[in-house]
Amino acid sequence: MLDDTRELCDRVGGRPTGSPACDRAVEWAAKKFREAGIEKVSVEPFTVSRLWLGGSVDASVIVPEKFPLRIAAAPMSPSTKGPLEAPVVDVGDGSAESFAKVEPRLTGAIVLVHSSEMKTFDDLFAEYLRNAALNEAAKKYHVSAMLLQSTRPRGLLYRHPISLTMDLSPVPTAILAREQAERLAWLAQNGDVRVRLTIANQISGSYRSHNVIAEIPGTDKADEIVLLGAHLDSWDLGTGANDNGVNVAMVIDVARAFHELGIRPRRTVRFALFTGEEQGMLGSQAYVERHKDEMDRFDAAVVFDVGSGHTNGFYLNGRDELRKPLNAALDAAAGFGAMEHVHDAIDGTDNLDFALSGVPNLVASQDPVPYLPDYHAESDTFDKVDAKEARRNGAIAAVLVLGLANAPERMAKRQSRSEVETLVKDTKLDEQMKLFGQWDDFAAGRRGFAK
Repeated sequence: MLDDTRELCDRVGGRPTGSPACDRAVEWAAKKFREAGIEKVSVEPFTVSRLWLGGSVDASVIVPEKFPLRIAAAPMSPSTKGPLEAPVVDVGDGSAESFAKVEPRLTGAIVLVHSSEMKTFDDLFAEYLRNAALNEAAKKYHVSAMLLQSTRPRGLLYRHPISLTMDLSPVPTAILAREQAERLAWLAQNGDVRVRLTIANQISGSYRSHNVIAEIPGTDKADEIVLLGAHLDSWDLGTGANDNGVNVAMVIDVARAFHELGIRPRRTVRFALFTGEEQGMLGSQAYVERHKDEMDRFDAAVVFDVGSGHTNGFYLNGRDELRKPLNAALDAAAGFGAMEHVHDAIDGTDNLDFALSGVPNLVASQDPVPYLPDYHAESDTFDKVDAKEARRNGAIAAVLVLGLANAPERMAKRQSRSEVETLVKDTKLDEQMKLFGQWDDFAAGRRGFAK
């Protein structure tokens, strides 16, 4: 598993969906499943409506002094039209009140938005949830570009999608090294500041990406399916080790272990490596739509997406009736301490479309260290993987999947559309979906296929 993780990270590297590296990762993963002895392996295509890949960037202060700036283009932001020179206006935390205070200076300006240092998952989600308001303000006040202060210290840059739909944001946007943002803010307090900015992203129309699917057929309950999944794509500044290469390798390794041990579970076990996750779970959304007529057959969908942090338990995604069968399946791994389950329903990873289709679904609740400090960053590299915990997570995943696949009864029934709608509102998942731009498709029946 660790050898595969390193090979994926150091040979293939960062692999944004739509990039040549992602295409190589798809080929690599399918080959790994086949080499593991899995006979039924498929590569399933789906269409993505817009390509966005990071290109070249250049930024520097030209007034009152001259010095370079370290930036990273924000995914789904447009390019500049050649070099852009404009005054910098500090808009504090980017709130509506902060923009309003400096309104007369905003037209044509490059705005500097301050950020708190990220330390928790709440901080991470707060960074995403302010996107809509920032984009609205940028459009309203006719600014020319946005520089967002990095939430990570020591000059660390990362990819922060400024739009969580496939629509481009109103203006070119980039992450600016945290310490340099403070320097710009001080200079702006004491006089005029001008910046020259060039962002040249690769943006084009629709294209095809692929999910990698492998399967071990069941025996007497082969018509029922337990799925173990992770996302294969990553952003490209680092090499996608904890997000999510280590769990890609884990999914492959569980398949390998089942084959090597001659395990034939009662239910069919399906292994899924999705692409398009970083663009809004596009691969798993397409998978569920492609297999919507099979959803009645799915006993459970289990997703790992928080790197190599210790698995404390699983998100039940609003379904407490899953707790008892989950604990029964995990009993053989009780010594690993993975029994602290969380009722909350979460958005942001590949369980969502299974949940919206009524399928029992679980997401590993993992320690955010070592995942969080390097999330989407230059530093998300193989050396950050916690080898001991990664091995434990592999054992937990294998025991869980085997336990569910061999259980006398199914984990739970598939929920109806009305039951899903109630769950979405009761858990406030609807609020997350609205902020992430997913609600309209669900409300219109274009996303989620519960009957």
